[in-house]
Amino acid sequence: MPMLFHGTLARRLSPVTLPLLAALVLANCGDDPVQPVAARGAYTATTFTGTSNGATVDVLAAGGSLTIVLTPQGTTTGRLFIPGAVTGEGDFDLDLTGTYTQNDGIVEFSHTADTFVRDMPFTVRGATLVGDRTFADIRIRVTLTRVP
Repeated sequence: MPMLFHGTLARRLSPVTLPLLAALVLANCGDDPVQPVAARGAYTATTFTGTSNGATVDVLAAGGSLTIVLTPQGTTTGRLFIPGAVTGEGDFDLDLTGTYTQNDGIVEFSHTADTFVRDMPFTVRGATLVGDRTFADIRIRVTLTRVP
């Protein structure tokens, strides 16, 4: 391992500070994960509503679901299911295999399926990811809770 400090900088650091800095550097050696720890894990929707023209539909109560797993490598697997009773058309059963990024407490998804999930930023709040966005005249609110 190359010497990290030399010359006057090393002389300015106290005998306690230098070992602490060295320990931090060594702790960060090796395989760094692609994504921060905060968002990793398996999540399931604990709230999922759509509001249009003043009427709110609870997608979970209607039989819908949203599950997603976020890996340290920045990939995702999961499923979005919205029953035909909610869509007014057929059931939407979509694969959420893809990727995610996390920057400044915001998680964004990218996957092939054309879903609101990939167009909605989710805010990390403890063990939850919270999304709230309006698309045309429909406001979608989702809380994804980490599964222990």
